[in-house]
Amino acid sequence: MAGYAFISPWLIGFILFMAGPILASFVLSFTRWNIVSAPKWVGLKNYIQIFTADPRFVQSLKATFLYAVRYLPLALIVALFVGMAMNIRVRGVGIFRTLFYLPYVVPAVAQVLIWMWIFNPYFGLLNHILSKLGISGPNWLGNPFWAPWAIVIMSLWGVGGTAVVYLAGLQNIPKHLYEAAMVDGANAWQRLRYITIPLLTPTIFFQLVIELIGVFKTFTAPFIATQGGPLGSTYFYMLYIYQKAFVSMRMGYGSALAWILTVIILAITILVFRSSPYWVYYEAERRRR
Repeated sequence: MAGYAFISPWLIGFILFMAGPILASFVLSFTRWNIVSAPKWVGLKNYIQIFTADPRFVQSLKATFLYAVRYLPLALIVALFVGMAMNIRVRGVGIFRTLFYLPYVVPAVAQVLIWMWIFNPYFGLLNHILSKLGISGPNWLGNPFWAPWAIVIMSLWGVGGTAVVYLAGLQNIPKHLYEAAMVDGANAWQRLRYITIPLLTPTIFFQLVIELIGVFKTFTAPFIATQGGPLGSTYFYMLYIYQKAFVSMRMGYGSALAWILTVIILAITILVFRSSPYWVYYEAERRRR
C-alpha cells in the first residue's frame, strides 16, 4: 500500500490526463459531437465516411507517408554522423556537444519562425547565399516540390537529441574491438561497417521506432509555415485531424481520424519489430548462443 501511495500522484495524473482522454476519444469516434451540444451516437458512420467519401483523408495520408520516406532515412543517417562527430575526443568537445544538442531544446514555434525567415524567397538567408554562388533560389515554402523538403530540413535541424542517443550507443562499444581491427589492418570504413554499425543496430532500431512514431505526428511546422499548402503538399495527417476537430468542430470525426492513425502507427511499428531479428545484433544474445 505504501508503494501505491507513493506512485499515486502519477497514477492519478495518468488516469485523468492520458488513459481517460484516450478512452473518451475512442467512444467519441462513434458519435457526432460539436463540443457545444451533447454527443449523438452514429455508430460506424464516421469511419465509413472517412474510407469512402473523404478525399482529404487520402491526400493527408499520402503527404505524411511521402514526408516519412524523405525524412526518416536522412534523420537516422545525419544523426548517426553527428553522434560520431560528438564522440571524437578533442579539446572542448563538451562545447561542441552542447551546440549540436541546443537546437533540440529550442521551442518548436521559435524554430519554425527562424526557418521561415531563412527560407524567405526574397530576403531569406539561404537564397542570399545561393545568389552569391550564382544560383537562383526557389520559393521554398511556396513551391509544391520544395515545401516538403523545407519541412524536412526544419526537422533535421533538431537531430541533436537523436545524436545524443547515438553517442551513448557509440560509447558502449568496446574499444578493444577497434584496436584489434586496426592491428589487423582495417581502415576507417571497414571499422564503421563491421564494428560500429552492427553493434549500434539496437540503438538504430530504438531510434527508428521513436522517429517513426514522431514523424506521423508532425504538426507544428506545416501548421505555422505552410498551413498544409501549397497544393496540399504539406497537408499532413495531424494537421487534418486538427482542422476537422478544432476548426470544423467535428470532434467525433477527428477522434475517428486519430484512432485510424493509431492503428496505422501500431501496424507499422509491429512490422519494424518483426523485422528486427534479421538486422538487429544483440551481443548478449550472441554470447548466450
